[in-house]
Amino acid sequence: MPTSPVTAHVQVQDVVSRLKAGLASHGITLPSLGLDPVTLAASGGTFTHPLVELGRCNLDTAQRLVVALAGPVVREDER
Repeated sequence: MPTSPVTAHVQVQDVVSRLKAGLASHGITLPSLGLDPVTLAASGGTFTHPLVELGRCNLDTAQRLVVALAGPVVREDER
């Protein structure tokens, strides 16, 4: 878990970028993917517990997510 606002901001931006790239490699786009603005507002700008907004998607995108997630599982320590 992030320990400072700067660390949290860097980590959330990194994970959002990685999610976008990973999803794009499967032909999936989530237009709302990004930092949850309510989290930032509720924290008073301290950014201590940021949430990633995944947003809504249509049926086609949901089906693509199911297919992408059904692939082989790669653990973080195997990458």
